[in-house]
Amino acid sequence: MTRALAAIAATGLLWAGLAAAQGAAKPDLARGEQLAKQVCAACHAADGNSVAPANPKLAGQHAGYLYKQLGNFKPQDGKKAARENAIMGGMVAILSDADMRALAAYYAAQTLRPAAASDKDLAALGQKIWRGGIAEKNVAACAGCHGPDGAGIPELYPHLSGQFAEYVDAQLKQFRAGARANDPNGMMRGVAARMSDQEIRAVAEYAAGLR
Repeated sequence: MTRALAAIAATGLLWAGLAAAQGAAKPDLARGEQLAKQVCAACHAADGNSVAPANPKLAGQHAGYLYKQLGNFKPQDGKKAARENAIMGGMVAILSDADMRALAAYYAAQTLRPAAASDKDLAALGQKIWRGGIAEKNVAACAGCHGPDGAGIPELYPHLSGQFAEYVDAQLKQFRAGARANDPNGMMRGVAARMSDQEIRAVAEYAAGLR
């Protein structure tokens, strides 16, 4: 088994454990909508279709992924948060586990209004990387985890098609710098570390226009 496949398999086991830990309780969508309007709307919009490229679109994102990210913004067992962000840290501090599940389920049920690519040349380069990776840098194809259409894999990898290019670009650079380190097994940090600014922007542009 290759290192990449081994990492994917290990990630799958991690997420299977997370799903089991979450239990079978049905999220309260009405509570999720209330929280979205009262707590999250200023940055992400009530329906998850943020209009500010710095703030990700949450509509249609996988509920399990959203739940994990919300949890990662919270310090656990006296340790610092797995994903540090002053604004999000303050927001999730007031949320219970049930609240986070409700929010994740609510936003997952909303319809995404996708962003669009703005640079066709960069998007063309991004398409090559998305589909085939960068062999000489040992960068795997993005499609291997996020799918040919950017839909991702529920509970494992996020839906990226139609996401703001600016946001994807920023997150990849955070992974590259180690400022964001909540990727299982360091997979995204390893990939981003081998990519140039242009290659990162190209992938981000392609994802924004992917349908």
